[in-house]
Amino acid sequence: MLKRIGTKTALARGGSFAVIASCYNARYVDAMVRAAQAELKRAKARRIQVVRVPGAYEIPLAAASLARSTQPPLSAIICLGVILRGETVHAAHIGEAVSRALMQIQLEYGVPVIHEVLLLENEGQARVRCLSKTHNRGTEAAQTALAMAEVMTKLRRRG
Repeated sequence: MLKRIGTKTALARGGSFAVIASCYNARYVDAMVRAAQAELKRAKARRIQVVRVPGAYEIPLAAASLARSTQPPLSAIICLGVILRGETVHAAHIGEAVSRALMQIQLEYGVPVIHEVLLLENEGQARVRCLSKTHNRGTEAAQTALAMAEVMTKLRRRG
């Protein structure tokens, strides 16, 4: 069961965020991008960079490049995509590869990588998770990015 999006927005305190989004299944991904940007703006993020890639499989390469090269480091990287299952196992392979790669990137570079590359059964699930104002995964991804940016700032201060 989907939970409603919380209304409490953390403050970005001048944080810098990247949103990497696939062009594939654009109707759904674009809605998540708009929701994530709105949430980050509400939190007063200093910088929001949007990077578009062809599909979900290309998201980790862009995330690794940003994590490695951005100075000063990003507060968090938000990864958005929609993979719809078909008649073969291809979608599952893509979803698993992306998940493993995104986890590795955040561990290697110490930058929170928020994983909202959704592997869904059908367009009905995509509509509920991406087009709804009460359950938009883009908003949830931005809220997680804000929370993790705050956690990492506190951990870095402790040394």
